[in-house]
Amino acid sequence: MTPRVESAETFGARLLQVFATSGHLCVGIDPHPYLLGEWSLPDNGSGLREFGLRVVEAAAGRVGIVKPQVAFFERHGSAGYAALEATIEAAREANLIVIADAKRGDLGTSVEAYAQAWLTPGSPLEADALTVSAFQGVGSLSAPMILAREHGKGLFVLAATSNPESIATQSAVVAVGDFATQTVAASIVAEVNKSNSAPLGSFGVVIGATVSLPDFGLTASDLAFTPILAPGFGFQGAHYSSLSSTYGEASANAVVSSSRGILEAGPKGVAQAIESQVADLRGVQAR
Repeated sequence: MTPRVESAETFGARLLQVFATSGHLCVGIDPHPYLLGEWSLPDNGSGLREFGLRVVEAAAGRVGIVKPQVAFFERHGSAGYAALEATIEAAREANLIVIADAKRGDLGTSVEAYAQAWLTPGSPLEADALTVSAFQGVGSLSAPMILAREHGKGLFVLAATSNPESIATQSAVVAVGDFATQTVAASIVAEVNKSNSAPLGSFGVVIGATVSLPDFGLTASDLAFTPILAPGFGFQGAHYSSLSSTYGEASANAVVSSSRGILEAGPKGVAQAIESQVADLRGVQAR
């Protein structure tokens, strides 16, 4: 793979540029087994590759961001990773921002190795941003943050996710340290924001579109210059009409992710589905 030449801009600056020119919609690339069947593709490495490349082709020129869900590629081992590499390469060559949804998390040299795999220019898996988990503390992500900053990349740290099992942990109150009395989710946002600055930082958080910010001890002002990866629109039940009520003024920072709600249109309908959702989202944001 020939490394794409990166500008000196930060990831946050690049994200703002994409918002201005291509909008906020992010197309998920999630090759569920049932979707591969609906697309008349085999559930193997070649099917994954064809699926990924078709979605990239449909997304290019219509949106500015795609998000491959790494887990669906990992199911097929090395063949799946080869398909993922081809998908990422095609997306980046099409000047799409690629968010690798891998949810990596660890500490020390282990998490540094994850960052090297996904954020190093020229790596076969090079993406523009990576989803990460801070279960061991945001400080455990210092190596990925350093690498991301060096190469104009971004991170999205899990903070308040849509799955109902998460609320007990993510809304729990921190007992000790600098963020005592804040919720876990709020403490993650606050610590991430230490590395951010206006107008938009390069280190974001994942906040599901079906959550209520107050339930997690958060307000829109906490996210004033924080990129938000907002999954859950479409198939998972969130509607674009609730964007403002969910995120308030911080909706201007949201990467609005939709996957199955687009992909179920099939190979012949996916481009039109993307165009339709882009129009719907812009209509809501123009109100």
